[in-house]
Amino acid sequence: MRNLVDLLYKVSISETIGSTKVEVNNIQFDSRKVSNDDVFVAVNGVTVDGHQYIEKAIGLGAKAIVCEVLPENLVDGITYVKVENSTIALGILASNFYGNPTKDLKLVGVTGTNGKTTTTTLLYELFTKLGYACALISTIKIVIDGEVIPSTHTTPDILTLNKMFREAVDRGCEFAFMEVSSHGIHQNRIAGLHFEVAGFTNITHDHLDYHKTFANYLAAKKKFFDDLPKTSTAISNADDKNGKVMLQNTVATKRLYALKTDADFKGKIIEHQFDGMQLEFNGKEFWTSLIGQFNAYNLLLVFGLASILGQDELEVLKALSTLGNVDGRFQTFKTESGIIVIVDYAHTPDALENVLDTIEGIRTKNEKLITVVGCGGDRDKTKRPEMADIASEKSNLAIFTSDNPRTEDAEEILREMEVGVKAQFYNRTLKITDRKEAIKTALKMAEPKDIILIAGKGHETYQEINGVRTHFSDVEVASELSKILNK
Repeated sequence: MRNLVDLLYKVSISETIGSTKVEVNNIQFDSRKVSNDDVFVAVNGVTVDGHQYIEKAIGLGAKAIVCEVLPENLVDGITYVKVENSTIALGILASNFYGNPTKDLKLVGVTGTNGKTTTTTLLYELFTKLGYACALISTIKIVIDGEVIPSTHTTPDILTLNKMFREAVDRGCEFAFMEVSSHGIHQNRIAGLHFEVAGFTNITHDHLDYHKTFANYLAAKKKFFDDLPKTSTAISNADDKNGKVMLQNTVATKRLYALKTDADFKGKIIEHQFDGMQLEFNGKEFWTSLIGQFNAYNLLLVFGLASILGQDELEVLKALSTLGNVDGRFQTFKTESGIIVIVDYAHTPDALENVLDTIEGIRTKNEKLITVVGCGGDRDKTKRPEMADIASEKSNLAIFTSDNPRTEDAEEILREMEVGVKAQFYNRTLKITDRKEAIKTALKMAEPKDIILIAGKGHETYQEINGVRTHFSDVEVASELSKILNK
């Protein structure tokens, strides 16, 4: 049990009705989870307004209600706390309930369109290799000191986050690395958390189905840095045209990293091959098995973050040289006949272009490049023709196929993609709706030393069609088919 008055510490309160000096059992923002003596926080969400469920929450035993609008009918014996913003209040309540665990951790948040998962995962692996107990909150997985917990969102709800961070502290973790999505920032799902360091990767076309305009998307990312306290450090990509914009209004200590311009953490690609890169960071060279300029940026951000967190630069580079690819991020294997298969999560125009440019920079041009790509349903439709345009122009053959159609018609998604193909590249394209058949066709058409890029799903192990998820892994399918086809 916790005293409500203690949980309300630092919450911006407009009005209270009833006593705040009451003992409460738990905090809930989903009325279905309310039980006796809980606090119910009425959050006005994207699709549901929690204020509609205040009466239900009281019926289930809620002792206190935190809301932006007081209900017309007040119930005797119930404490009502009116706040300016319920989602922000929920974050502060959650942090107080779990003893503000992020003040006992060095929490690192990474935001940006591409590279969040790779950067946070590499940070977790790096600091684990350096001997620290750590936590990881990523799209692929959540890990607390080696124990893997299933992940369903880039940024879990704030109650779940605080519970996980409390567990991490109790297990002796010193560091936590977390992806921070634009949705999570906009919906205040990180309110009340204390970030030691915040990192920015890049920002390109994505999530306009939610944010509507690029300006709104940019503002959501920037808000993460705007809200940092003076005690934090913010590090941004100076080569991204909006990298310095992120730091314009922050009061945190500012740092920059770059491959092309002057920065606190300066990197350079010395050599680039299909089996890795020779890089130079701040005048020190090392080899990595990761491939691509985008990964050079990811590694440089990891290097900068580790340095900010007090780690020795040489020790960091030694450890980084031993780390491999993150699942579904430029994950490469060679078939028995010598075909190179690359599976990558690239699901935005910029990410796809980066991957294809990376391949173009390494290949000899004596081999074919076949790209298998689709676009997700119920998501930003404007990027579909762009993705098809990039794939058809930068590949010898582009096979358009289904990704996760979700509730949309897969054929219609492909038609919307095809609109973007320029006339001179149309003969380089095929349309095969079934993803397995598309991968099978790519393998059949490929010869030894040819390259197949399977883009869009990366680490995902499912395909979602009409609300039903069935098991599907690009890596597994490509590997199994190559053996069946003797490729």
